[in-house]
Amino acid sequence: MAIHEADFPAIRACIFDMDGLLINSEDIITQSTNQLLEKYKRPPFNRSIRAQLMGIPDSTNSDTFHNWAKLPISREQFARESTENMRRHYPICKPLPGAEKILSTLTQARSASSGDRIELALASSTKSRSYELKTSRPETKRLLGFFPPDRRVLGDDPRVRPGRGKPAPDIYLVALQLLNSAAAACGAKPILPHECVVFEDSVIGVEAGRRAGMRVVWVPHPDVAAEYQARQKEVLAGRMDIIEIGEEGQLGELDDGWAESIPSLEHFDYGKYGIDTPP
Repeated sequence: MAIHEADFPAIRACIFDMDGLLINSEDIITQSTNQLLEKYKRPPFNRSIRAQLMGIPDSTNSDTFHNWAKLPISREQFARESTENMRRHYPICKPLPGAEKILSTLTQARSASSGDRIELALASSTKSRSYELKTSRPETKRLLGFFPPDRRVLGDDPRVRPGRGKPAPDIYLVALQLLNSAAAACGAKPILPHECVVFEDSVIGVEAGRRAGMRVVWVPHPDVAAEYQARQKEVLAGRMDIIEIGEEGQLGELDDGWAESIPSLEHFDYGKYGIDTPP
């Protein structure tokens, strides 16, 4: 039976993406890619192409990127140079506005219905090596420290089957399994998908959260928000079909109340999700 907005239970768990949501790695990727484009006398990213690629794993190896960039070198050479360049830049990643505040607040918050603490997990498509580089600055390491190692699911986690990254729901369902394993150990009742809220910046991430049967807060980069403004309702329903995964299950409906967009994490309304915060 479909759940309507007025009938949602209080949230018991919050699951976060990382790149472009908690840290400014998407801007770092753009900066790094623009350096290589300039090296080969190609124009820098424009808003449209950036919005199409943001959040897509290995996006600068895609047809979309190469058909636009028209580089005078092979994909293989560009991929090698891009990887090296990004690894040089990743250690300068830093937290985005509101990221530390929301995680700090949630660690002290309670679910309005049960009084239980809000459980936190990370579900990021970034692979382990990149994760270590991106979180090497003290303030970034401190930020990600809000997620214990056993509450993090990364892009190369063996529990997420190959080919089942976002927009498939698997990474969010694995994160929920981790939270429920911990809940079972404490004798708590399992957290249900609709008792979770997913925080995402990417369009395919919103779809992954919706397919997982979870509520979603979309916090898009300004370029992405502008590019998809006319289709925001479809984004929030998880119905953009940017990457085909061959499944129709768990897709949302337009204006069904399961997802919303906010300009930054600083604008999150705790009360709307049944989250009691400390005074």
